[in-house]
Order: sequence, then structure tokens, then C-alpha cells
Amino acid sequence: MPKRILQGTVTSDQNDQTVTVLVERRFTHPVLKKTIRKSKKYRAHDAENQFKVGDSVRIRECPPHSKTKRWEVVTDAS
Repeated sequence: MPKRILQGTVTSDQNDQTVTVLVERRFTHPVLKKTIRKSKKYRAHDAENQFKVGDSVRIRECPPHSKTKRWEVVTDAS
């Protein structure tokens, strides 16, 4: 099964080897036909602590690293 890859912005890097990534998705409402923005935060594994707040990154699904970490940072999205 292919792993999902999402693109987002780092919002927190305070924990060791962990970054919080805000992923925003846009879609058209089925009834109102209005574009809606929804966002969700994911905690991702960053082994070298190389990403800082404001960086644009890509994250991908992985086996669990901890209770809350199910994603890992793949690379810079720029």
C-alpha cells in the first residue's frame, strides 16, 4: 500500500527529534460551492533536528515512532 505524502509548515520544533507540521487542505463545499480551508496538525519524526519553525516540509506515513508520531519528515518542500 502506498504511503501518503503531505506538504505543510512547521509550527513547533521544541521537542527533541519531533516537529509539529500544520497541513492545510482546500476543497469545494458540496452544497454551497464555496472554497473551504481546513487544517490539521501532525507530529513528525525529525531525526537530526534540522527543521525550524516556518520551514515548508513534506511528511510521509511511517510505522509508529511513539504514541503520537506516525509521520516522518522526508525533505524540504521548497
